[in-house]
Amino acid sequence: MASSTAAANDAATAARTLGFAHGKIVQELGYDDDVDLDLRDAIEDAIDADLEDEDTQEIVDAVIMWWRSDDGDLVDGLMDALTSLAEGCPIWLLTPKPGRSGHVNFADIEESASLAGLQAMSSVSLAADWLGTRLAPSKARS
Repeated sequence: MASSTAAANDAATAARTLGFAHGKIVQELGYDDDVDLDLRDAIEDAIDADLEDEDTQEIVDAVIMWWRSDDGDLVDGLMDALTSLAEGCPIWLLTPKPGRSGHVNFADIEESASLAGLQAMSSVSLAADWLGTRLAPSKARS
C-alpha cells in the first residue's frame, strides 16, 4: 500500500511539474497499454477534468503525447499535435527512458521538433519509465 501511495504522490508532483492546473484543457495523444496510469490520473486530478482524446474539437492549453521509437514519423506526430493546440502553448512529449523499449534519442526529438517549428525546452523524469520533454514554438515560428 505504501508504494502505491508513493507512486501517486510522485505522479502528483510530476503533474505539477508539467504546469497543469484546474481548468486547463489537455489533449492526450498516443495512449496505449504502456502509459503510466498514475501520471494520467494525477494530470486529470490537477486539471479537474478528463483528458481530451485525439478526436477533440476543442482548442487545448497543452498536449501530452506518448511517443515510442516505433510509433512512426515524429515530425508528422508533432504536426498533428499542433492542430488543436492554442498558440504559444506547450506539447509535452513523453518518451520511454533510456534502456526501456521504445526509447527515442534526444537528438531525434530535437531534430523532429525543429522540423515541426518547435524547440525542445527541457526534459524531466515523470514516472518510472517515462521522460517528458517540453516542446514550445520556436522563436522563428512565433
